[in-house]
Amino acid sequence: MQIKKQSRDSVTNAARRAQIVRAAIETIVELGYDKATFATITGRAGLSSPRMISYHFAGKQDLIRQIVEDVYLAGAAFILERVKAQTTASGRLRAYLEANLEFLREHPIDLAAVTEIGPHLRDQAGEPYSSAGHQEPSVQGLVMLLEEGQRGGDFGDFDARSMAVMIRAAIDAAAPRIHEHSFDFDAYRGTVVDTFVRAVQKAAQQAAVER
Repeated sequence: MQIKKQSRDSVTNAARRAQIVRAAIETIVELGYDKATFATITGRAGLSSPRMISYHFAGKQDLIRQIVEDVYLAGAAFILERVKAQTTASGRLRAYLEANLEFLREHPIDLAAVTEIGPHLRDQAGEPYSSAGHQEPSVQGLVMLLEEGQRGGDFGDFDARSMAVMIRAAIDAAAPRIHEHSFDFDAYRGTVVDTFVRAVQKAAQQAAVER
């Protein structure tokens, strides 16, 4: 009986944390970071007291770190599922590009909250995060994908890290423009995907000619 109670408590706590995170995301996007206090988030979440947030999060920094972690993990899962379904290096790169951009389009509020949070985010030592530091795990994962394609002969001879940084820059540039009326998302996605898939394949073809 005690084990079942603990299990129910864990599920309840997880659901409440998720409720608070969602309310915080919506509050930050609507009011901005500074006005997203525990009091305003409490109202958005329909909770009776800010103490209910304090029970789950040590402070605002703890809460916004959880927001960023949740959004990044959701994005990683969304992208990885599509990449793993492909059997070729070119297919995996195409899936990576398309999935990244689709995640941006399907989660605009989450991404807007992360963008608003960015300048205010601090690590456990109180030091600000850098944008490059945020991107590094994504860059490293992409480097691995590109280098795997190079080892298999599908991609040519280029600096994988430089290519990864350029790809991430092209993806991240779409985020602030998604809701602009003049921004053609589908055209941008097609151009980005074709540009980089052709770039790595062209390098492979050049290497084959040289051999």
